[in-house]
Amino acid sequence: MQIVNSLKNRRTYYNIKKELPVSIEKVIEMVEEITELVPDAFNMKSSRVFIVYGEMQNKLWDKIYDTFGGKVPREKIDSFLAGYGTILYFYDGKLVSDMQNKFPAYAANFPVWANQASGMLQFAVWSGLRELEIGASLQHYNPVIDKAVKEMFNIPEEYVLVAEMPFGAIEKEPAQKEKEDIKQRVQVIS
Repeated sequence: MQIVNSLKNRRTYYNIKKELPVSIEKVIEMVEEITELVPDAFNMKSSRVFIVYGEMQNKLWDKIYDTFGGKVPREKIDSFLAGYGTILYFYDGKLVSDMQNKFPAYAANFPVWANQASGMLQFAVWSGLRELEIGASLQHYNPVIDKAVKEMFNIPEEYVLVAEMPFGAIEKEPAQKEKEDIKQRVQVIS
């Protein structure tokens, strides 16, 4: 099964560099296609994606470092800054609010569903990047960086930042994962 192989290859890559084995246009095309294909409850299409690269990649991670006032080690930030780019994942809070008003019986669920859709999108893009031989990791510096990032890229205030995904050429493979006893997490009832 291709999906299983894709998931096996998807790993957290911290050792990335400012190169890509494919064009940035290929990456953008893949992200656009996956964003269109990933489902969302009530087909609300709540996910919003920003692909940051080039000089703005450097400025983004410098801004994140500055926003934390040195409380995050510079080496850690530099490992993300070393990548070719970063994908910023948001969901549209206004759209979610509109759906809550339109379907009040489900109001409490719409933010949860928007986060679920974003998670599926993140995982699908992460796997897609790996299929392109690109390494990535998933970071969560939000909500501390929300205001700074929105101001930096003129992102609407109602967008809710969910995650950051630095990506780039793979410099070093991560250590092998230890196989778990999956029966501890998956049970079959018949």
